[in-house]
Order: sequence, then C-alpha cells, then structure tokens
Amino acid sequence: MATYPGLSEAEAAQRLLQDGFNELPAARPKTLGRIAAEALREPMFLLLIACGVLYMTLGDYREGLMMLAGMLLIIAITFGQYRRTERALEALRSLASPRALVWRDGQSLRIPGNRVVRGDILELHEGDRIPADAVLLEAEGIMVDESLLTGESVPVQKHPESPENNKLFSSTLMVAGRGIAQVTETGASTRFGSIGASLNAIQTGPTRLQSELKRLIRVLGLAGIGICIMLVFLFFAKGTAFIPSLLHGLSAAMAILPEEFPVVMTVFLALGAWRLSRSQVLTRQPAAIETLGASSILCTDKTGTITLNKMSLHSLFTDGKRCTTQDPDARNLLHALRSATPASSSDPMEHAIHESWEALGDGAASIPETVKEYPLKHGFPAMSHVYREGNAHRVYAKGAPELLIRLCLPDTEQRRNWEEALTAMASEGLRVIAVATAQVEHGLLPEEQRDFAFELLGLAGLKDPVRPEVPGAVNDCARAGIRVLMITGDYPLTASSIAKDAGISGWNKVLSGAEIEAMSDAELRECLKSVSVCARVVPGQKLRIVEALKADGEVVAMTGDGVNDAPALKAADIGVAMGGKGTDVAREAASLVLLDDNFASIVAAVRLGRRIYDNLGKAMSYILAIHLPIIVLTMLPAFLPETPVLLLPLHIVFMELIIDPVCSIAFESEQEEPNIMQRPPRKAGKRFFGLRDVAASLAQGLLLLAAVVAVYAYCFLHGYSEGSLRATTFSTLILGNMLLILTGLSRSRSVWKVLAEGNKALLLILGIASGLLTLILLLPGPGSLFSFEKPALHQLLPVLPALASMLFVLEMMKLMNKRVKRMAAS
Repeated sequence: MATYPGLSEAEAAQRLLQDGFNELPAARPKTLGRIAAEALREPMFLLLIACGVLYMTLGDYREGLMMLAGMLLIIAITFGQYRRTERALEALRSLASPRALVWRDGQSLRIPGNRVVRGDILELHEGDRIPADAVLLEAEGIMVDESLLTGESVPVQKHPESPENNKLFSSTLMVAGRGIAQVTETGASTRFGSIGASLNAIQTGPTRLQSELKRLIRVLGLAGIGICIMLVFLFFAKGTAFIPSLLHGLSAAMAILPEEFPVVMTVFLALGAWRLSRSQVLTRQPAAIETLGASSILCTDKTGTITLNKMSLHSLFTDGKRCTTQDPDARNLLHALRSATPASSSDPMEHAIHESWEALGDGAASIPETVKEYPLKHGFPAMSHVYREGNAHRVYAKGAPELLIRLCLPDTEQRRNWEEALTAMASEGLRVIAVATAQVEHGLLPEEQRDFAFELLGLAGLKDPVRPEVPGAVNDCARAGIRVLMITGDYPLTASSIAKDAGISGWNKVLSGAEIEAMSDAELRECLKSVSVCARVVPGQKLRIVEALKADGEVVAMTGDGVNDAPALKAADIGVAMGGKGTDVAREAASLVLLDDNFASIVAAVRLGRRIYDNLGKAMSYILAIHLPIIVLTMLPAFLPETPVLLLPLHIVFMELIIDPVCSIAFESEQEEPNIMQRPPRKAGKRFFGLRDVAASLAQGLLLLAAVVAVYAYCFLHGYSEGSLRATTFSTLILGNMLLILTGLSRSRSVWKVLAEGNKALLLILGIASGLLTLILLLPGPGSLFSFEKPALHQLLPVLPALASMLFVLEMMKLMNKRVKRMAAS
C-alpha cells in the first residue's frame, strides 16, 4: 500500500480545537449542588434533617444548627470523595479510548481514537474498530461487520471505487483485510453518534460482591427501622415526651444504618481500577477486581507477553548446513524469505525479515509487486506470494516447518536431515519457519496453496528473548499457588524451550493443537491438569482450553490479542487483552487490558487485586465492628431506667466524620500484607462476608463495647455527674475506635508497625479527630454543644486500662490467628 503525507500535527491540533474530541457527549461531572441533592435523598441525611428539625421544635436551636452543620460537613466529605473517584475514572477513560493508526507528517503513528480528526488518513487492519466515519482510498479484501448500526450479522465487503460501497462508519469492525481511508466525520457527527445516546443508557447488572452487600444493607436497614420503632415505644412508655422519644429512636436508626457500605464500595473499585492502570493494566469491568484474587491459573501467550516481541533472524539452514544471515550461501534463502513477506507489516517476525534483507545493502535487490497473495488459513499455516517471472509465475511461501517439510518431501528418508535440523533449532528456543518456492509455467493460478508443486529451500530461525522480569513473575505465581499455562502457535520444541527459560514448572509437558483436536472434552480436562505448555494451538482451541479448565474448578485468567481470541477472552473468568498488539475486538471482549503486553504486569495486577480485595474486606469488617457498640450504647437507656442517654445524634455525627474518611481513604491506601503472594488463591465460591468474618467483626465490636461499658460502670459507681459520665464514656468510644482502626488495618502486623509505616491519610484523620476531641473536652463552648461537663484529669484515668486491655486482647487474637494459619499451611 502507498504511503501518505496525511495532516500535519499543527493542522490536526487546529481541527481538534475546532471540532472537539472524537467521542460522544459524556455525562457532565456532578456539581456540588447535584451531589448535595443526591445526598439529601439518602436515609442518613434524612435522619440528620429530621433530628435537626426536632431539636429546633424543642427550642434547642444551637443543637439543631449543629446537626445541620454536621450534615453539610458530611456532604463536603462526600463531594471530596466523589471528585477523587471522578479524577481516577477520567484518567481511565483516556486510557480506554481505542487506538487508531494514522498518517501524519508522512509518518504512521498510533494515537488515542478520541484524537482522530476530519481529514486524518487511517491505516486499518483486521480486528480494528473503525474510529470515525471515513471513505476508503485503498482496500485489500476488506470485510466490515456493521451489525452495531444495521443489525445485519453478515459482514459487508467494501470497495474504494464504488461510491455506494466505499464508506466506513465509526465503531464498526474490520473482520478481514486491510485498507487506507480518509476521515469525513468524527464524534457526534458520525452515523454512530445518532444512536450513541441509547447505547450509553445500557446498564450492566450488579457484580456478586455488590449483590451481597446490597442484601446486607437491606437486612441492617430493616433492623434499624425495627429498633427505631421499638425505642420510640420504650422511651414513650417510660414517660418520656414523644419528641425526645422520637429523637432517641432516630439516633438508634442513625447508629445502625450502614450508609458507608455503598460509598466504600464505589471508592475502592474506582481507585482500585486507577491503581491497576498505574501498573499498566486497564480495568474494563469492575468484577475483574473481585476475581483477580481468586485466579488459580494464568493462560498466557508467548510472543510479546513472555518474550520481548523483538525478533531477530538468528540462523538459517540451507543446502544441508546451518549458516548466518551474512553468509553468502544464505542470500538465495533470504531473498525467498523476503519475497514471501508483505512489503509493509507491523508483525515483529516480518519486521526482522525486512531488517535482515536490508542489511545486505547493495546485495538486496528490490522486490517487485505481488500478483496474488495467499494468506494463512486454518488447517494450512503458511502464506504465499506470487510474482510474475517472464511468461510464468514464481511463488514463494513461508510457514510451519512440519507442514512444508511434509508437503515438499513425501519420502520419510528425505525428511530426516530437515527434521533433525528443525529439532536442533527449535530446542534452542528459536521460532522456526520453513521457506519454499514453486514455478507455474502457464494457466490459471490454483485456488489453494497446497496445489503448488513446492520445492523446499531452507529453514529460518528467529530469536525472541524472554523478558528479564518474567522468571521472577512466574516464581511469584508459583508461591501464590497460581499455575502458569503457556499457549502458543509455535512449534512444540520451541515453546518448551521458551517455557524453560521463563521458569515455568513442567516446561517439558507439552500438549499440541493436533492432540487437542483429537481429544474429547473429558480427556482434555484430565490432560490439562498436568500440562504447562500448549503448542501449535489455533485461536478456536483456546475456547476449549478455557472451558475445560473452568469445568475442572479453576478460576481462569486468559490473555489474547486477535479477533478469534475474543470468545476465549469472554469465556474466561478474567479475559486479559493486549493493549499494544491486540485488536479492538479482543480488548472489548476482555475484562482487563494489558497496556504494555507484559506478563509481569498480569502478576502485578493479581498482587494488587488481592490487596484491593483484602483492604475492602478490612474496611467492611471495621464498619460492622464499630456500629455494634454505637447501637448498644444508643439502646442502653431504654432498657436500664437509671442510665442517662449516652449518645445523642450529634455524637453519632462526630463518629461518622471519622468513620467515613477512614473507610474510604485510610483503608484503601493501606499497603498489602507481607504474605499476600505466598498464600493460595481465594476460593471462587467463597462469600465476601461469610459467617466467620461477621463473627470476627462482632467480636472486635464486643471488645470495644466491653471497654466502654467498663469505663461507664466505673464512672457511674463513683458518682460522676451526667455530663462527666457522658464525656468520659464518649472519649473511651472515640479512642477505642482509633485502636480498632489501627488493629484492623493489618491482619498480620502489630499496631506499632502500622503506625511506623506512616499511612499519611490515616495519621491525618486520627490527628484531626484527636485534636477535635481534646477541644470538645477542654473548651466549655464545644463541650456544652455535646452535653459534656469538663472532666478532671483523674476522672479520665479509667480510660487507659480499659483501652490497654482491649488492645492487648485484639493483638493476641491477631497473633493466635497467624499461628493457626501457619499450622494449617504446614
């Protein structure tokens, strides 16, 4: 295909400024007013408003205004969390934009699809998602799937010379061929733009984790309503006026409502996806973050993922001997190899062939234009180019060595020397291709390549080194209980050698595509239990591999890059598409996109996925634990007549101002556990919040409750005034809450190590909370707002042993849990 000057960068920038980005109008970021309006529909904020109004009804305007001020502060925190999440999502959207290959300033370059402008020259290949409306300039066998626009599933053939059939439309898919097109419309002006609004309205269903949390929130919400009604009745029955009784009931409802759960879930998944993008992994589906920690097997490509995808022509075999590319005896073989290769290609193997041919300098004769090309086909892994040679045709072919050796040399004895050379080259980890030629004297060219009378010319071995970071990543997988299964189209011996260099356990256990084809599903499922390499696999067989592994109970992560890989990526628990060499259709079928096509990035994503899931679990456990003492302390005065009201609505608002940012910021930014990649994958069917997790959370909550009740009992028995009693009890609750946070941040590290590691968000939140508590206790104004009397220093002394005992028990529980897990592992 011809080269094109295309637009200049200056022209492109001017048109981008004039027309805007090549994307459909997106929802505008939420304003503070819109967030406030949404927040005011939440049950917690409705309760705050109700409490504020009731205080004012009682004539306590100061308390009512404080409640409303607390509500505004919580809205401000919510807005801050939303903006942080929105910034993370905006960064992900720019990464997720499909890539486009355009000609600018006479050079071919790949840019984000949303930066394509009118007049751009597009270079399109099989598997590309067309980024904008365009008109064809050149085409070689182009077939386009326009079902997104027309509903017609049969691909449409396109011709540049046909005015009725030379138009390409944004978001349609190239399923075959290649071509050059010029952009005519972008963004909302495209044909797709007219129906984009309805597509944007499509919503995906909730993930398993979201459904589980929804059920938990529903249960706790119903419990809150029930307790609220019960407390209003009990207080009213004791002779308390109706409005104060209603205030006590609303306080209990505020205490039990788990409004943090959905906020924490949203923030964790959004920031988790942002963190993954910093590890070169783009998250397309939030459920992938949940599943990452449960992955038990990684099915990975070889080229560009395990290896560097930087090929060089290493050695040749011709005339019965090995030689290098600089050897004069190799010139004819190099010429045939170059002639069997497209004039322009982004394939690293073909790029290496071009480089070796051009390295001959003056000796590299120009290659004429092809008369006909025979592409690779399923069942015949070879390609041929036909050239005119006088009155005849000369054909050059390159492809799978076992195929061309068998085709050219039907006699077994003749093959032996070639097969020995093939074995020797493949065992060195070289990617081996065979080169053949044929001459057609006259008549029509055959329909199939196999009908040529080929003569075998030689073998070419290409070297693609293993990425230096891959052996360490493979070792991390082994320690984390994750199997690595390499799936490649290469010759079995080559694949086995590369697997050995990559450190894959069982590298010599190879299953070929031909063997897979001959197996039943049950036989394949059994065989895959002990196999580490699948070689000479065609894309359609990847789906069978994924389904066999899933049927055996594995949680499968599968990499892929081609159009035909899409079904396997969709079927896998985690489909991982290649961001660099992958096609748009593969990226759209996947749940993750690997931006650097590096195997080590997949392992880094698994590590980060485990961390995100761990920290989310810790945050949810903390939420459940801290609500238990708040609920009980709110209910206590209803059942013990002598007990003064300990927690007023304002106290609960103060607690929420600590709980909300701690859950969604401090826990989210906490570092991973030291053993995170030294434990087996999480079982796929395991519930996020099982009975054991609930019991552990309630046990922590009970410990804090016991400490608070112990301090309360001591103060009550020693005749503290109601204000001092409330101040001391509340101080115990706040400080105990801080200890609960510090112990909950890590399941293996002590409180002192957590503090020493310096989680900045945590230290800031705890510092502000401690400072505010000190001001409330020491200053008469804030203290009276909270219905406190300033306690003497000696009156606060009981807090220390109570909290020290609580901390000791929590740390001992952590130590015992570690010991039990260590014994179970051994």
